Amino acid sequence: MTLIDGNQIATTIIAELKAEATAITGRKPCIALVRVGEDPASVSYVKKKEKTAEEIGITSRVILPPVTITQADLGQLIDQLNADATVDGILVQSPMPRQIDELAIFRRIDPGKDVDGLGTMNLGKVAQDDDTGFVSCTPAGIMELLARSRVDLKGKHVVVVGRSLLVGKPVALLALQKRAGANGTVTVCHSATANLPEITRQADVLIAAIGRPEFVKADMVKSGAVVIDVGINRVADASKKSGYRLVGDVDFAGVSPRCAQITPVPGGVGPMTVAMLMRNTVKAYRQRAGA
Repeated sequence: MTLIDGNQIATTIIAELKAEATAITGRKPCIALVRVGEDPASVSYVKKKEKTAEEIGITSRVILPPVTITQADLGQLIDQLNADATVDGILVQSPMPRQIDELAIFRRIDPGKDVDGLGTMNLGKVAQDDDTGFVSCTPAGIMELLARSRVDLKGKHVVVVGRSLLVGKPVALLALQKRAGANGTVTVCHSATANLPEITRQADVLIAAIGRPEFVKADMVKSGAVVIDVGINRVADASKKSGYRLVGDVDFAGVSPRCAQITPVPGGVGPMTVAMLMRNTVKAYRQRAGA
């Protein structure tokens, strides 16, 4: 079994982006990070994105509207950022408060600044194999992990467990694309799938993104599979100072001995998400500068 080290691969990508940003003269790429509310995970994620941007040489603007902001006011904020020529990328951190329609906010972001890749146009470009758009950061990170771990999906059966807009749907589309590294035969499973273990055992590459701690057990994975664990779940652990530990959607201890390659949690897919966001921001800057 070989561990796919997301921290190491993300560090390499960040170094590549830093070299690219250093070579840019004049205004540097800029990302606006909008966080509404004090969700602990969101606070941590935005801090990490801000820190990584600084390391690369990307300007970040953290915007913290009140948790009571209305849909209309948040929409107006997005409009202002869309119109701001000094902003290349816009990310609105999810989850948002209950009064906010997240999909409407994602759709309101200028497609040319939608570096989180969740707007209608950019998702449509993924479906059309059009690489001029922006790919959602976690799915993009998964594909990059596979590519840099020399896992070619051509002719492989790829099983995705989860159908979310954030991960499941876009990563399935990416694996299907007619391009180098992709060309997989893809099955998408979800909460209504019958005989789930029977299907997951057919996977050459299994991508678990269901949001349930240690859901994928050893008897659901065939010997020699590549397993990508997207989950980040907190489970109670009295031995930890925090009172919890992080686990994935895969039972790592049980599954890893069966795998050819597997991502850990933490340190697998997570670091790649931030790296891909920064890569999208540099891409957005270059596209806008070219325009």
